[in-house]
Amino acid sequence: MQKIDFHDAQAALGFVTPAFYNIERTVYKRKYPSFDYASLIPVITEGSEWARGTLFRSSDAVGKAEFLSGKGFDMPYADVTRDQFLKGFELAGIGYEWSMEELQVAALEGRQLGPEKGEAARAIAEQFLWTTGMVGQAEKGWTGLVNDPTVPATTAAATGTGSTTTWSTKTPEQILVDINSAIEGIVTSTQEVEMADTILLPFSRFNAIATRPIGNAADKTIATFLRENNTYTAETGRPLTIRTLRALNTAGAGGTARMVAYRRDPEVVRFHLPMPHRFLPPFQKSSMTWEVAGILRTGGTEIRLPKAISYIDGV
Repeated sequence: MQKIDFHDAQAALGFVTPAFYNIERTVYKRKYPSFDYASLIPVITEGSEWARGTLFRSSDAVGKAEFLSGKGFDMPYADVTRDQFLKGFELAGIGYEWSMEELQVAALEGRQLGPEKGEAARAIAEQFLWTTGMVGQAEKGWTGLVNDPTVPATTAAATGTGSTTTWSTKTPEQILVDINSAIEGIVTSTQEVEMADTILLPFSRFNAIATRPIGNAADKTIATFLRENNTYTAETGRPLTIRTLRALNTAGAGGTARMVAYRRDPEVVRFHLPMPHRFLPPFQKSSMTWEVAGILRTGGTEIRLPKAISYIDGV
């Protein structure tokens, strides 16, 4: 077996580069469902990877029609208000490195370098993006889907045993009222413009409604009955999405469990990812180490229509 001289830059590059591209292909074939932020928040990747951020404008009509005298000079006028918002993007990274020993051993054995380090870096990047999307990043002053201060937050009705709010003390009917009230609350607060199509629950709350019968000897669970009988489905004829989200376990006021109701649409909420995580070509950073940098750029979660989302605490 011919030994590769890693002190010869060209010989070293000829060994490292094919290994890198093989690993990169393998890594990006893998999925990480536990960090599946894209199924909960629409991901926006449009625009330049290196843009400073994104700017959008909103407008609204103002004015009021009034009765007039036939000879009056007090005509009421309509106008348009305009607001401008800027969401900045930030660079983040997670990569890996190979030591001289790892390269020499792999070359001696005639094998490719394994994808384990690349897979670890990719998984950590996905976890970082999931955390950013769900709860934000305090370092940048960002909040996420479950803790945005502009979203209306209420406490579940105290209709449980002993005037408590938690679902463990409530009847199936009372739980259904809590969920439908969250959907109806958005309709009411937006004057019937918005309606939630998605409900997010802590796993323990979802498990409770998924396994608990709607009544004695009933052939349906609370979740089954809810999917067929809810305000959104009755109004639109479309199914209500009910998902679990572990970030909700203590997201509510005082560390309580939180339920989120929202319309899952980029007009309402979006996750800015102009540069998804990617690896840069390897380079020799020292006499005994090769580095593969991994970079990404994100602006985190942006909630554009806060009233199309509702937080319900204490469930």
